[in-house]
Amino acid sequence: MDDGVCAVRPGVDLGRHARLLARVHDALLAGDRPPARPRELVARSWTRVRGQGVSPDLGDPPGPVAAEEVERRRLRSPLARVLPELRASLTSVAEDARHVMVITDAQGVLLWREGPPKIRHHADHLGFVEGVDWSEGVVGTNAIGTALVEAAPVQIFSAEHFVRRQHAWTCTACPVHDPRTGELLGVVDVSGPAHTVHPTTVALVCTAVKLAESSLWRQHEGRLDALRAVGAPLLAGIRGPGLVVDDHGWVAAAAGMPTLDRVPAPRQGEPLAVPRLGLCHPEPVPGGWLLRAPQPATGARLRLRLELDHRPPRAVVEGTSVWLHPLSTRHAELLLLLARAGNAGMTGTELSHALYGDAQHLVTVRAELSRLRRSLGGLLLARPYRIAPGVDVQLPDLAECPLLARSTAPGVRALFR
Repeated sequence: MDDGVCAVRPGVDLGRHARLLARVHDALLAGDRPPARPRELVARSWTRVRGQGVSPDLGDPPGPVAAEEVERRRLRSPLARVLPELRASLTSVAEDARHVMVITDAQGVLLWREGPPKIRHHADHLGFVEGVDWSEGVVGTNAIGTALVEAAPVQIFSAEHFVRRQHAWTCTACPVHDPRTGELLGVVDVSGPAHTVHPTTVALVCTAVKLAESSLWRQHEGRLDALRAVGAPLLAGIRGPGLVVDDHGWVAAAAGMPTLDRVPAPRQGEPLAVPRLGLCHPEPVPGGWLLRAPQPATGARLRLRLELDHRPPRAVVEGTSVWLHPLSTRHAELLLLLARAGNAGMTGTELSHALYGDAQHLVTVRAELSRLRRSLGGLLLARPYRIAPGVDVQLPDLAECPLLARSTAPGVRALFR
């Protein structure tokens, strides 16, 4: 079968295709040879949900969280700020196509649902309501849960759903990321009866998500402009170089030094490593933070030491004081690859090959690097990705490094060999 994002091709006989998928579903669950192979993303999802113990005969999903918890999640979700854009892009189209539009948080819990009453009533019988967790491990293969795992748009049709009760349904979902950090914010999904499936729905949902992410970025720029109005006169009154940044480390104003796009996210009472400033002590200002060297123009040189045999691995930044940052295995591998690349750095595509063996994980690589830069900020530069000049890097003995020995990343395994 076709392994694209779209579950069906234009002009396909939907009834015949649904019956074929049902035979594939039954054969694979019975351990028999199926009449056709499922799409690769569907096969991956089925393997995951079977490993998680999801039953294909699952009844109602676990009950929704309390209404108060749904409201708390809505208030906390950045997607609340782009709800008007998503409604404008999708709600009327979904109603015309007999679909519901839903928006979830990053855990797969439905926060908003809109659409025609008849389709909402149909969704009620599937447990497709606000407050219910539609992640793969709870309800099996579905566009929302599978998009969360795959970090990519997903369309699921009929018996591609692992749970038989959902075979009369089709869904198309696309994850939404914070354009500032790459952090997953949630999923936008359009769902309805199986016979309403259409390949153009994928482009429609993805376009709506791109517009929402663009709106989030414009809102971010507006907040930076407001912070800049505070930061510029503030920096004019201090001696020596300094920066004014927002809570995520994005630079609104700089003085006495080349402008950086971003530094590590400041935290009250925690020293912060910034190239050309050294280790700063963040000072809160309206809407953000002031960063300046402990002594004017000290020019403290930074050292980045990777302790890969530590559990968990960690980055140790040394300047006028010492700052420790625990690392996930993936972040440790990224830093190791960038350290070995030196000033030449690596592109996102090169890192995708080094970590996964192909170029198909570029979005995942960018998201991981955004999260890493949120912590290490100015120590990491982009275009290409590299460790900032002026940062001395100290690596362990790679021949004796257990993290390298366990790694499945082709580029890291090559270093070990």
